[in-house]
Amino acid sequence: MTATLDRQPVSLEPVPMPERWHRPLLALAVGMTALAVVCGVLALVDPREILGQNAWFKPLKFAVSIAIYAVTLAWLIGQLRRWQRAAAVAGTIVVIALVAEIVIIVWAAAAGTTSHFNVTTPLNTTLWSIMASSIAVVWIVTLLIGIALFVSPTPDAARNLAIRAGVVLGLAGMAVAFLMTGPNADQLDDFQGIAGAHAVGVPDGGAGLPFLGWSTEGGDLRVPHFVGMHALQVLPLTLLALELLSRRVPVLRDVRVRWRIMLVVSLAFAAVLGILTWQALIGQPVIAPAGPVLIALVGVLVAAPVAAVAVVAGARR
Repeated sequence: MTATLDRQPVSLEPVPMPERWHRPLLALAVGMTALAVVCGVLALVDPREILGQNAWFKPLKFAVSIAIYAVTLAWLIGQLRRWQRAAAVAGTIVVIALVAEIVIIVWAAAAGTTSHFNVTTPLNTTLWSIMASSIAVVWIVTLLIGIALFVSPTPDAARNLAIRAGVVLGLAGMAVAFLMTGPNADQLDDFQGIAGAHAVGVPDGGAGLPFLGWSTEGGDLRVPHFVGMHALQVLPLTLLALELLSRRVPVLRDVRVRWRIMLVVSLAFAAVLGILTWQALIGQPVIAPAGPVLIALVGVLVAAPVAAVAVVAGARR
């Protein structure tokens, strides 16, 4: 079997066999799930707020995000046909880096202070530096595993596209975080020990969406960061859904059809990520797209389903 776009039924297992899962990453996911439950309980009993949100919302969100990422990376490592041992070591490095980050985030919540961008004291500066280094390590390791996936393809071209596009867009979404780390003009004019911000055009801590906290008054780089980062899950899961649907929808058994649908989904996801980044950078709230941003967003959301339907209709003919 080759990775060419031949007519072929689904033959790959939807998930790797149990022995191929990266166990430290799975253990991290279990630990983060437990931590999320604990933070949820603390959010109910501890009314303290940091930047307008319950102090425990941030560690709760990060625990959930890390759990999802850990399972995804464990699955991606299980897809490798070569360099499994090197990838396993890289996965363990990711576990260490993410544990360091979440420990600092939980500590900051317990102490009633911010964790990100906080350089108010030597201790806070050191902790923020550790966090920044941890995220850089995670990004680099994800990049290396992505390269390994590019040069170690599966026999299914559609799955290769889903995995590769997911990794590339996931890395792009993670990289949006680097746009948040520099001090803005207001911080430089009146420096108060905070160097960096999530919001654009308004201070952090203003009106925002419930729980998520994304600004409803200005741009917010957390939106494209969140959306892009989860391409790692959305695109492979879309492909797995197509594979499962192919058991009932004969046209999807053709790898060419699945590949073309995944190409449409990947391009649409990339376009939405670009639009959301543009929207955040010009200081436009995510809940109020307007002007060219709105036109571009509507265009993508209309064109993508039409293109996917056209792929299926063309294959039926």
